[in-house]
Formats: sequence, C-alpha cells, structure tokens
Amino acid sequence: MSRTEGRTALRQQLEGLAENLHWVWAWRVPAIFRTLDAEGWELSGHDPHAVLRSLDDAALEQKVGRASLRSDIEAAVREREAYMETQDTWGAHYAGLLHRAPVAYFSAEFGLHESLAIYSGGLGVLSGDHLKSASDLGLGLVGVGLLYRDGYFQQSLDATGRQKDTYAHLVPASRGLRPATGPDGAPVRVAVETQHGAIHAQVWEVRVGRIRLFLLDTDVEPNDDADRSLTWRLYGGDRRTRIRQELVLGVGGHRALRALGFEPSVLHLNEGHSAFAALEATAVRMEREGLSFEEAAFETASRCVFTTHTPVPAGHDRFDAGLALEHLAPLRDRLHLDDYGLLGLGRHHPDDPNEELNMTVLALRMAQRVNGVSYLHGRTSRAMFRHLYPDRRAHAVPIGHVTNGVHVPTWMAPRMRRFLNERLAPDWFRRLGHRETWIPVRDIPDEDLWKIRGALKRSLVRVARVRAAAEASKRGEPPEIVEAMRNALDEDVLTIGFARRFATYKRAALVFQDLSWLQELVDHPERPVRFVFAGKAHPADENGKRLVQRVFEASRDPRFLGKVVFLENYDMAVGRLMVQGVDVWLNNPRRPMEASGTSGQKVVLNGGLNCSVLDGWWAEGYDGLNGFAIGSGEVHRDPQLQDARDADALRSVLEGEVAPDYYTRDGYGLPREWLQRIKRSMTTLAWRFNTDRMLMDYAERFYLPAAGVQLAEARQ
Repeated sequence: MSRTEGRTALRQQLEGLAENLHWVWAWRVPAIFRTLDAEGWELSGHDPHAVLRSLDDAALEQKVGRASLRSDIEAAVREREAYMETQDTWGAHYAGLLHRAPVAYFSAEFGLHESLAIYSGGLGVLSGDHLKSASDLGLGLVGVGLLYRDGYFQQSLDATGRQKDTYAHLVPASRGLRPATGPDGAPVRVAVETQHGAIHAQVWEVRVGRIRLFLLDTDVEPNDDADRSLTWRLYGGDRRTRIRQELVLGVGGHRALRALGFEPSVLHLNEGHSAFAALEATAVRMEREGLSFEEAAFETASRCVFTTHTPVPAGHDRFDAGLALEHLAPLRDRLHLDDYGLLGLGRHHPDDPNEELNMTVLALRMAQRVNGVSYLHGRTSRAMFRHLYPDRRAHAVPIGHVTNGVHVPTWMAPRMRRFLNERLAPDWFRRLGHRETWIPVRDIPDEDLWKIRGALKRSLVRVARVRAAAEASKRGEPPEIVEAMRNALDEDVLTIGFARRFATYKRAALVFQDLSWLQELVDHPERPVRFVFAGKAHPADENGKRLVQRVFEASRDPRFLGKVVFLENYDMAVGRLMVQGVDVWLNNPRRPMEASGTSGQKVVLNGGLNCSVLDGWWAEGYDGLNGFAIGSGEVHRDPQLQDARDADALRSVLEGEVAPDYYTRDGYGLPREWLQRIKRSMTTLAWRFNTDRMLMDYAERFYLPAAGVQLAEARQ
C-alpha cells in the first residue's frame, strides 16, 4: 500500500501541512490544529502530529465540519504551495549562485518550535530563526545538527522553588522526522573514527520551509550503550561526552552532507562546537587534490565562516591533550600532522604542551571570515583574541560583526500581524529588512495601537494566571496561594517581563536587591507595577538554580504575592506569550557579557518597550526615545560594585521614567508619550533587528564572497 492509500483527502491535507515546519510561522495553521483538539494541542506541546494521531478519520471530518475549518485548511494548503513554489525571492535575485553550491550551516542546537525540543535557549533559537529567514529569502542553505532524543530538560519547581530537571524521550517518526536518503534512495548513515573505534550515526531530515535540516542520531546499532546515548541530551554529560558529540556534529555532519550529494560552497560554523567540520573539509581536500595541509587549510579557511557568540572565556569548550588525541588521532593522520601540530591549531600558544585544545581558537584558525553577533561583541572578541594576531593592534584583528535578529513571523503575535496587514503596504511581509516598510507605523492612530496592546496583554494575563495556578496546585501549595495565582497580575497595570537562561551574569534577581523599594514600586497608589519571570538554569549550574529559587521565593513573599509571578518550564511557547504581552522587557546583564541578546527584539515586534543595560544589540539600537536605558554603559572592574551601581540605575529608571511615562494619560485615557515611544521603537528597530536583514548581511558580506572563491576555481 502506498503512503497515501487508506487516508482521506482531509487527513492528507492536514498531514501535508504538518510535515513541513513552515506551519510554525504560517499564522493560520496552528489555530487549525488548536481548534481540532485544544486539550491535545496543549498536552503535546503544540504538536500537530499528536493532534492527528488522536483523531480517527470520522472524528476528524466531524470536527472540521463543526468548526467550519475546511475553507481555512484549503487556504493554508494554497498558501504553503505558493510559498514553496515561488521563484521570486531575494535569494534568487541576489544570491543565485548559492543554489548551485549551498551554504552548510552547522549548529549544536536548533530552536524551531517547542514541540521539537532540540534547543536550550538563545543560540538554538537564533539558529532556528536563521533557517526560517533563509527559507523566506530563498537562500541556498542546508542545516546540520544533532537529534537529541531527550532534548533539553523540562523544568519544574518544588515547594521551596528548587529546580527539578526531567526529560521526555522523543520518537523521531512521531514528530514528522524522516530518514534522510542519498542520491541512490537509501537511508544515509555515517561513521566517525576515533582511536578506540567508530561512532555510527543515522541522519534524519526536517523540512523547514524551503530549507532542509539534517540531524545526526547515534542511538543506532552497532554503537554500544554509551555511544547510543551520546545524542540523547543537549549539553549533558562530561567532557568526553561533549567532544564525542562535537566530533559527530563536525566530522559526521560534513560526511553526511557528502553522502547526501551536497558539495557546500561555504561552511558556516555557528559557535565553536562544530569546528571539527573545518578539519574534515581540509582532510577531504588533501585527499582529493594531493595538497599539503597548509595549502588545503588555506583553501578551507577561504570558504569558512565562523560566528562566535560567547564573550565569556569560560563559555568556550576546551579538551585536554589526551582526550583530544583519543578522538582526533585518525583525523590527525589524514591531515599529515603530528600531535603538536594538531593540538597547536586549538591553542592560544601553540607550543605550550600544557594548554588545552580550545574549540573557539580552532575555529578562528580555520576560518578566514569571523564575526561576533553585535557591534560591541565584535569589539570585545577582538580584544579577547588579539594575542592570536600578534602583528596587529586590537582594532585590526580580523573579527567583524553581524548583529543578530529575530524571525518576525515566528515571534509577532498573529493578532498584531493582522493589525499591521491593514495598515502597512500589501507586500510588507516580504520586505521586513527595509526601513521604509515600517515607516507607516508612525501614522497608526494612538487609540488603535493602545487597543491592540491591551488585547495582547490580556492574553498574557489570562494564560499566565492559568499556568501559575496549575503549577502551584501541582506543587501542593496551600489553597490561598493557588487562588492568588488565579488572580495574579492585572491587565490595567504596567507589566514588566524577564525571561532567559538563568546564568549568573544575566542577573535575574537584580530588581530584588532592595525589597522595601520593590514593595513601594508594586504597591504605588497611582503607578503600580507587576513582574513576570521565566527561565531555566543549566542542570549543573548551582548558582543559576539559586537565582531561580530566589525569584520564586520573592514571588511567594506576602508583599509580592500575585504581583511577581514565576512561570515554570521556559520554552519557546512561554517566550512567545511573554514577548507578545508585556509592556516592558527587562534585560540587565553585566556589561559587556551579553553578546547580543534577541528576546528584546521580539518585544519590539509586538509593541512592547525595552528597558535594558546598554549591552549587546541594545547598545546599538537605543536612541534615547525608543525605549529605556539602565545606566549609561559604565563598566567597573569590581563586579559587586558594578552590580550595586546598576541596581541603583535600574531603580531610578523604573520609578523615574518607565512608570511615569506609562501612567501619564490625556483626557481620553491614552498615554501619548508612551505610544510615541512604541512607534519610534518599531520604526527604528524592527527593520534592523530581524533575521531577514541579518541573512542579507551574511549573504552579501560573507557567503557570496566565500562561495565565489570555490565557483571561480570550478570554472578554471
């Protein structure tokens, strides 16, 4: 029986919509599946495949008819087909050569949707948004990553606020993944040799609009139990686990692309985790063309793009010499290097036998084109790695920047998109990275903008109350706490959001340094404030876990009960809820440790405002009128003193600028100055800080020059 036999036409249509992750940002489709089975949709983590499995054909036909969904389904099918078939894209016009030889984009994690939990936070979400905009722009690009069957952990808190970590095993076929097949139609598997045997991996394929993402999975025969579990958990295990994961990602990923029939013109290494791909590419070139290592490495570097995301030295993966050689010895031999020659590629000081192999240093040495992810991060990276370029001053170190952005269709609320459809040019959604697209926002009537903002905040308050009450009940908290959560927050009160990874440098608890002041702020008779928090600490980060606990404890303090809310299990769904509904997004990292940050960019798209330390993207986005700044960009050598000064600046801006602006109303009850800030925020920031603009920058400044090298050689 063929794949389509035995299925109704309706089921085929719905399965067709679900099998390509384009549905994630096709605003009409999630609503269809939610309507079919609201409870199943929520319990499955918003997985359309689970919804379809829960309904037989008769029930499906009945629900579609009862909800009058058939026309919506047919419209969604037409929209997807038109999207997939169009040739009129930016990439076709300006980057056509990448279709002949695509970019291979390597990343250790991809945040595409909460139902596919192979991401932990900002890096993964950025990678997912990168693929989505590559699809929208029609760029020739393929993604390479790992399939984590247990994903990143799911967070719950006990009655004391202590974080508990649990995992849910993923069955690939149940989420619409399918085995990747080569030119001969056979499923692709690869093996990566180490000194003590090979690691085997199956390759799965995910369709992300026009983009193909390939995920390697080591849970296969003939691997032993240890190797089968390598790709179970994201950022789990010890250093031995990490280097084996990165060997599979880099070397295995490069081999998988070749087995699938791809000959990439560009290798884009998103963070140092995938640096081994450059070594594998060099070895292949040596074997094909009879080149020396130096000659082949030069050619590889000319086509290699490396993006570093971490301004913190401790954030770069390092492996001792013994562990590195155990896993790289076969590759060392193919590269015709000795131990010192190989290890020296990843050492700050190549001749220091005591220094570990640093994956970021390896990537820097193997890539000709390198960038940070904001202007300030580029400058920080040049200073951090200047000793690798002893003949250059810091400003001349060859590390540039491409400031991160976000994928507009993923993060903009459908309600806001419909609102703007009526007020912007008809083709505005195809011109997101152009300044003129957003200029008409200035002419939106204040009352209309205030109304849409109120609707988005009501959604946040409603869902946050349900979630917080359910979490408190599950935790076994007293009935009065559960009831307080059912009535938490207030749609008429200024609401500030904070959601991100609870790394200590992000200072989640900065606003809690003076609880007496905070009580006055939340209970102000004329200008009260509410706070919503969410975030996870890495399972091994005890300091981060204590921060989670501290915020939770504050939310249970009688002074702040129902006025400070912590939502468990931060993921993309919670992130969307918060960035779409809050009035203000709070970001207070210890400068200059925030490489870019993107959550505040998502808030811009939904008419919220940013209140942030001048770090990462906000250092180049803030103009004095499009949001609020915490301090003026000072950095002190003493972290404790810097924290104290920033806490003072935070208190000052919240009580002196943010709250007064929000609550100053005219005779019609409208906060005119606040609304002007929103309009300026959207018109000055939305076009700059989105992944369409980011991808165009990468294509023009990195991909096309790198690809041109290979294609010019091919023509000789």
